[in-house]
Amino acid sequence: MESSRKSHAIVAMVLLGLLCLTVVDCRPCHQQLQDALDFPALNCRKHSAVLTDFGGVGDGKTSNTKVFNDAIAKLSGKAKDGGAQLIVPPGKWLTGSFNLTSHFTLFIHKDAVILASQDESEWPVLPPLPSYGEGSAGRYGSLIYGTNLTDVVITGNNGTINGQGEPWWKKFKDGKMEYTRPCLIEIVFSDQIQLSNLTLINSPSWNVHPTYSRNIIIQDITILAPFDSENTDGINPDSCTNTLIQDSFIVSGDDCVAVKSGIDHYGIRFNMPTQHLLIRRLTCISPRSAGIALGSEMSGGIKDVRAEDITLLNTESSVRIKTGIGRGGYVKDIFVRRINMQTMKYVFWITGDYGSHPNPGWDPKALPEIKGINYRDMVAENVTYSARLDGIANDPFTGICISNVTISLTEKPKEVQWNCTGVTGVTSRVTPPACSALPASEKEIDCPFPEGKLPIEEVKLKTCSLAN
Repeated sequence: MESSRKSHAIVAMVLLGLLCLTVVDCRPCHQQLQDALDFPALNCRKHSAVLTDFGGVGDGKTSNTKVFNDAIAKLSGKAKDGGAQLIVPPGKWLTGSFNLTSHFTLFIHKDAVILASQDESEWPVLPPLPSYGEGSAGRYGSLIYGTNLTDVVITGNNGTINGQGEPWWKKFKDGKMEYTRPCLIEIVFSDQIQLSNLTLINSPSWNVHPTYSRNIIIQDITILAPFDSENTDGINPDSCTNTLIQDSFIVSGDDCVAVKSGIDHYGIRFNMPTQHLLIRRLTCISPRSAGIALGSEMSGGIKDVRAEDITLLNTESSVRIKTGIGRGGYVKDIFVRRINMQTMKYVFWITGDYGSHPNPGWDPKALPEIKGINYRDMVAENVTYSARLDGIANDPFTGICISNVTISLTEKPKEVQWNCTGVTGVTSRVTPPACSALPASEKEIDCPFPEGKLPIEEVKLKTCSLAN
């Protein structure tokens, strides 16, 4: 109990410090901005402009939706001439949804806040994503949106994007949403994407949603949302290839990272997996959800996911797999190591009966393939339930390996610490001992973790400047 109180106190102090964000409402000249700093980026830009050059007003009241869209449209003409960057200077910049362009950098100053408009007319309604179903009513476009882009950077020196999500959360809870709530940032069908050095708060729904894209770097991001805000996932790579998520801090009302690839027959037909994903040096606080979730939207497949050096505080579960009958697809070749946990409901949680089907037409014969799930070198304290592993009858989840894991229990733990059905695998040096479905190996083993690097790890960022 004392350990739990200390954990909650630490969480409270961290949140208090991070949520006390102040904004300086001023408009420095171009030279002050240019002298501010250098920053790392995929590519530097030949041309540079400030939002105020296009009539932006940073008073927190005046809508800048047209200003953002006009500025980016004009700067898009520089794409073939070294690209362009748009600087968001100090101030509070109210805006609805706006679209990015290729060979472009959006730089948000540390004393700037992009405020999401609460006027729904400033959010366009888009058709459903193809791996989620044409039968859906539609979805609001994200605050910052891009499709079919190449070489896009959204960065800053810890500038803030505030989704002002409270009205959206209430409307959703009241069952009054006509369309799916918007994300803060969504990039679709794109290549060479960087998100870095930003603070995202109070998103209406998911915070960061790269989709059908490749070669993505997400790093040095802080994401904050109240624990009771529905579906405020942190970072959700969805049908993406070659992605790096690192050095970030997430407080969420849902999963801190949720790996996806479409749902049911739509995802099976679209057939685009999430693969070659590395998540490292992540700190997560999520009392109602997972540090990292794989699924439940996994019908296009999820494979070669690597997670290492993760810290989880007051979080429901570590790396959770969610799936069910009708999903099809697969989750395989998953590698997890060096996870430190404090105050957890579950350490291991695999769910084979996640039964949500948003549209009719799903195939009850479409069974998921779950295999090659590897966990090693993990320490957890103040845990209620070591493991709940539920496969599917006549569709067992196989090749589960757990090694070198020490779990210390709360003062009032569950009597049965390992509950396993429909799973097979092996364990080594695990405390408390695992269930009979995961027997201890006769010889000590270490579960595998790939030695080679992913291609995205080899990408070297350049040092760029705010100056032209």
